[in-house]
Amino acid sequence: MTPRPQRAARPRVVVVGPATWNHIILLDHLPYPSPHMQFAANHWWTVGGTSAGKALHLADLGVAQTLVAALGNDQGGDHVRDALARGGVHLVEMPSADVTESHVNLMNASGERVSLYVDAPPAAHEAGLDIARHAIQGAAAVVLDLASSAAVLAAAPEGIDAEVWVDLHDWDGVSDFQVPFLHAADVVVASHERLGSIEDFLWRCIDNGAKLAIVTRGAAGAIGMDENGDIVRCAARPVKVVDTNGAGDAFVAGALAARLLGDPLLAVLEAGSRQAVRALSSRHLCASIDM
Repeated sequence: MTPRPQRAARPRVVVVGPATWNHIILLDHLPYPSPHMQFAANHWWTVGGTSAGKALHLADLGVAQTLVAALGNDQGGDHVRDALARGGVHLVEMPSADVTESHVNLMNASGERVSLYVDAPPAAHEAGLDIARHAIQGAAAVVLDLASSAAVLAAAPEGIDAEVWVDLHDWDGVSDFQVPFLHAADVVVASHERLGSIEDFLWRCIDNGAKLAIVTRGAAGAIGMDENGDIVRCAARPVKVVDTNGAGDAFVAGALAARLLGDPLLAVLEAGSRQAVRALSSRHLCASIDM
């Protein structure tokens, strides 16, 4: 009897970083730097954290994924666990303090945000790092997000046998915390907001050894550079914006999923732009967990 061909294992992505329980407060305008009173236009509680957002959108796209995050043994942690489970996220927990990281995000209709950290991120320790290192084994890609645990892994990425993605968010190109992430990355994503010259930043990433560098520009779309120095631009997709939280994480997830399929750079950017709509059209990190 001819043996049945073995199916190739589905590419798996591991995301290491924060998952939080957040209170979103929508205001007509962000607070002035003086004592005053405002009325909220709306408010809601929801799961937050850049890594939770990426994992939710990867799950939304049908990508096998694992989120490695620290949650407290509290009500906020239980809410986060429930939301991630509803979104199809495979969660592996690192040891944490009793309290789950939590933010109050003050938002206006333009998407501008002031984030107040009311419960601080947990510090990295060796037991949690061992859990993360074990989860990473066999992954096709690893996302190291801006958190203390991922920073330790980024500083010594030699044991990671996977394509390393980093999301530098609105880095100014100078602050020290992001530098190890930049040097560890095979793929770099950053927002344009504080970068100065986008093209200089893209070249900096490639010169540091990245295979791909992407800068997101909000409603202006995205621009990417491959390891040969070729630049591609992509327009943003039209969308009725409900909330801007998580749009960058959705973009990363969409781009990563397309890259796993071997798509060219333009298709990778288009996939990121397409997935960002799933965040922008929901008041949660992803429309898959709308309640």
